[in-house]
Amino acid sequence: MKFKVFTRFVVTLMAVMLVAAGCSTGGDSSQSKPNVDKSKIENLPQPIASKDVKVMVIRKIGGDDHTAQYLAGAKQEGESMGFTVDTFSANGDTAKFHDAIAQALEKKYDGVIISHGDDAATLDDVKKLTDKGIPVVTFDSNPDLAALNGVTLTSQDDAQLAQLALESMNQQLNGSGNIVYLWVDGFPPMVSRNGVYQDFMKKNTGIKEVERFGVAASDTSVQTQNAVSAMLTKHGKGEIDAIFATWDAFAIGAARAVKEAGRDEIKIYGIDVSNADLQLMQEEKSPWVATAAVDPKVIGAVNMRLIAKKIAGEETPQKFDLKPTMITQVQLNSAGETVNMESLSTIIPGWGVSKDFDESWMQALKEAYISK
Repeated sequence: MKFKVFTRFVVTLMAVMLVAAGCSTGGDSSQSKPNVDKSKIENLPQPIASKDVKVMVIRKIGGDDHTAQYLAGAKQEGESMGFTVDTFSANGDTAKFHDAIAQALEKKYDGVIISHGDDAATLDDVKKLTDKGIPVVTFDSNPDLAALNGVTLTSQDDAQLAQLALESMNQQLNGSGNIVYLWVDGFPPMVSRNGVYQDFMKKNTGIKEVERFGVAASDTSVQTQNAVSAMLTKHGKGEIDAIFATWDAFAIGAARAVKEAGRDEIKIYGIDVSNADLQLMQEEKSPWVATAAVDPKVIGAVNMRLIAKKIAGEETPQKFDLKPTMITQVQLNSAGETVNMESLSTIIPGWGVSKDFDESWMQALKEAYISK
């Protein structure tokens, strides 16, 4: 009996250490903040004015540029309003992900943002948080969370992401050609994107799927590269016209395989974007010609504004989709210089900017902290 108690203690202690370590990777939230007299800010909601707001951002997947930018966007937006923001990426480890949520509950954060909580256990976790009066905003998570009162579900407009990429591919193919489909089941965004793909294939009978592959792992791009390389060996020149990749990790692996094989007749159409993606798209003879995406930093920032509104006691929508943009290789090459996530706005109007849920009191709060 004593051994069991000791074991539980050790497990709990390890979980705390893991979460603490994860939080530190997102940036030190203990840094000193300007001393702002929030009572002087007009129309500032009382729950925001009366305390040091603490928010936890927990993401199940990680290890990629998209995750880093999402967490940075949330952290920067929160800290610009004087919030204490801790971030944690479980890097795909389900146990660590749920441990982090348990710690957020224990430490009584004022709000919690959860990204990619796709399993049924996330529903139980979030219910425990909301039962304790802790508001929650989720991104690309279990759709059943919509049944919980007060939770806001956010996502990229996955249907439009898929539609934009497929339309771009169809234009290049002129309605006829053989394609490879890179997709993996089991994730809400992928389910939505697949629905659009299936509808597209029914309506465009001249497009034929000759191969498909998909796996979600820590080395997805490597496994995809190997799989596509094998497909290229199996199908000679002229037998594959394009690749539709429903995730940039797929597109990265596919692009490497196609370029390595010298199969420049094959073009890749993807979803999502990062600095690594942009670099790859701009390489000489890159097969990756277009990608549909939402700025991940904007997603993080909008999620933070929504949780701020919840903490403030303001009304928030049950669901919110962020609208995507199409980015093409032609646009990137027209810049005359290397384009990254920061400079993408110079060729894509409106990129990296969103006024969604950016309330006047938030702007006043930011100005107060910036002036210090």
